[in-house]
Amino acid sequence: MYLTTEIKKEIFKSFGKSETNTGAAESQIALFTHRINHLTEHLKVSKKDFATQRALLRLVGKRRRILDYLRTRDIERYRSILKELNLRK
Repeated sequence: MYLTTEIKKEIFKSFGKSETNTGAAESQIALFTHRINHLTEHLKVSKKDFATQRALLRLVGKRRRILDYLRTRDIERYRSILKELNLRK
């Protein structure tokens, strides 16, 4: 599978400041970004996979809501996560 436990721990460690801090907004955004990138690559090959397309749109919406939350709470954390993940607003 593309998202193993080791990959998740690595994402949480680098963005959430520890392997067990899975609830931090930065770690959730990084995990969603990893999943979004994987689904995007899958959809480039399988253009008619509409279930995956719907799941991708839901993930993008979730990430957008968390980013909006972070922007209202702490603008510096928001800007740093955008810069680290190469996202654009």
